[in-house]
Amino acid sequence: MRTAGTEGPAVLLLHGLGATGAVWDGLMLQPGYRWLAPDLPGHGASPHSAHYSFGGLAAAVADALPERAPLLVIGHSLGGVVGLALASGWFGLRVDGLLAVGVKVDWSESDLAKAADMAAKPPRVFQAREDAERAFLKIAGLTGLAEADPDGIVETEGGWRLALDPRAFAVGAPDMPGLLGAARCPVALAAGEHDPMSRPEQLRALSEASVELPGLGHNAHVEDPAVLLAFLGQFVL
Repeated sequence: MRTAGTEGPAVLLLHGLGATGAVWDGLMLQPGYRWLAPDLPGHGASPHSAHYSFGGLAAAVADALPERAPLLVIGHSLGGVVGLALASGWFGLRVDGLLAVGVKVDWSESDLAKAADMAAKPPRVFQAREDAERAFLKIAGLTGLAEADPDGIVETEGGWRLALDPRAFAVGAPDMPGLLGAARCPVALAAGEHDPMSRPEQLRALSEASVELPGLGHNAHVEDPAVLLAFLGQFVL
């Protein structure tokens, strides 16, 4: 669990599929908040699970938190869906506001089949650490945006592999209308102008509280971390 800051509201940061809590390092430099950034189960330094679901991920995050104080949540992609599950109150947390960035809401049969295929593949072993690092950045969508998190790869027999459990790809498509309807706090949906996975018009069809982030892509929180601070401000009254 990465942490930063000692004063201000507590903010839980939830990364996307294939990444780790390190994607929030830029945002965690900003003052005025207490930042909490776990690695989701099956990612980075966190243990693998026998089965992956949005509820299971949310329950694991809630159990791992060092405090039960009211939280603001920022979630990216998969993390945004996990944040929505937490915002329901079903897992014993009080969430006062949620910003979900880059959540994929339009899933085709082809998308689901590709995810299932990736979930069924055994972890690939790379002879060189550098090759594993490049694979980590590619699968997390971070090529050219960040350095590989050392927790994102592990040494194994014959070389190096990703820490990511491939079975996490089987989490499936979220029930966005149901999750939005269950949320007990204000929720804002956001997507980068150039995000190919989460189009602003798709988010607007789900919620009027959706925003396009000009000039940014799928990993807007890495490209321009400070842009998210304005959204946090709307939850802090």
